[in-house]
Amino acid sequence: MAPESHRSPYLRHRLGGWLPADHEHLIKWAKKIVKKARDNPQPLNPTLQQFHDFIEGDPTVRQLFTLMFEQVPAVPPYNQDPTGKPEIRSYDEMLQVFNTLMTMGPHWIYNTDGQKGLVGFPFNAVLDWPMGTAAGYSAFLRQDVNFQFRNMLTKWSEYLASPDSVSVLSTDPDGWFSEEALKVMGQVASEADPNHPVTFAQAFECDPSKPAYGYLSWDDFFTRKFKPEIRPIAYPNVDIVIGNACESTPYRISHNVKELDQFWIKDQPYSLRDMLGGDDYTDQFVGGTVYQAFLSATSYHRWHAPVSGKVAKVVHIPGTYYAENYWEGFANPNVSIGPDPSAPNNSQGYICEVATRALIFFETDDADIGMVGFVAVGMAEVSSCEVTVKEGQKVTRGDDIGMFHFGGSTHCLIFRPGTDIQFTPSEPFQDTNVPVCSALGVVVKPDQKNNDLQSILQGL
Repeated sequence: MAPESHRSPYLRHRLGGWLPADHEHLIKWAKKIVKKARDNPQPLNPTLQQFHDFIEGDPTVRQLFTLMFEQVPAVPPYNQDPTGKPEIRSYDEMLQVFNTLMTMGPHWIYNTDGQKGLVGFPFNAVLDWPMGTAAGYSAFLRQDVNFQFRNMLTKWSEYLASPDSVSVLSTDPDGWFSEEALKVMGQVASEADPNHPVTFAQAFECDPSKPAYGYLSWDDFFTRKFKPEIRPIAYPNVDIVIGNACESTPYRISHNVKELDQFWIKDQPYSLRDMLGGDDYTDQFVGGTVYQAFLSATSYHRWHAPVSGKVAKVVHIPGTYYAENYWEGFANPNVSIGPDPSAPNNSQGYICEVATRALIFFETDDADIGMVGFVAVGMAEVSSCEVTVKEGQKVTRGDDIGMFHFGGSTHCLIFRPGTDIQFTPSEPFQDTNVPVCSALGVVVKPDQKNNDLQSILQGL
């Protein structure tokens, strides 16, 4: 049943900047893409034709994909055309827009009034409101539906890894090397040391003298590396320091995490057995600590070892792409907030249990640290969490261990209950990135229980 409450636009900060903070930017972008798809309809890509046939061949799926558009309320801000209906009104139009998006890379959006916005999740933007409906919630949890999304996104990833995708790596106003985009990416890279700001070219490996700064594709740009001196490893020879695995903004620190919990409720508690896909190592972490942080659209998307030790196990878990927590959709009881307009941003705890993810377990030599779990969680468009280390491999804190491809992401570090950590970020968290390879925290030894973090760091 469609919600009847009239909800105002949801103005909560859009985590990581993957969709514009001002929803008007998203509306303008959607209108442009829909118009392009309507004015120049093309035969569906074979993967999308398969998706279409799948929807129409299953009565339940067809019902869900019909209702998810009908259940979006016909009230502002959700109705955005003169007829009082959502811009995209059916799964047929959805697939036509997807067909257009599969030949495009994510654009930088910049308006002349000085307002900037990014559509780094173009497919997510199309599904933004349908994700918040009851029908969308049911559809996007289905394994067969996610199989179709996986096929579509895998095909799109081929385009993003091709030379054709460099078209968005231009100096045009909507290009990633426009004056505004370079300025913002430089500012984000400078958050680690605001007193010594750097430009994009100073921060990242690139060649500004070449077209597209020397990047061969969108994916080559997206997975770019920092220059070695930009992110030094903090306290490199001190084992009790936990390194920050990703350039990211803290989201949550949870202690005494349960083996099984109701991760689908509004508070989205972590449920270890579900997060780790029932892995045998789960028992070691019950009652322990989970640290979660999200990655910025304009930042750095590679992962680095948080500790030194041996890679005990690598696990890939297929999952959902566009599922969000039910209570962050139109079922949100706070009518002044309404659904997450940048879903699944406000479902980050929830998607740790259901989304596509990669697990890396590290076995350290320090008994006070023991096993440490790293969970890379793909959000929305991410169709690949690439692990670059192998089981049995020795790593040193700060080593490159993998990367996200093609879109947004969040990650977790999981510690055993016997591992006592003082974290450098503390609540309320600031809306800035913690530099990758910096000291995320320190393992407190028994004789340091009464010492504060600064005194421990000063003694290293």
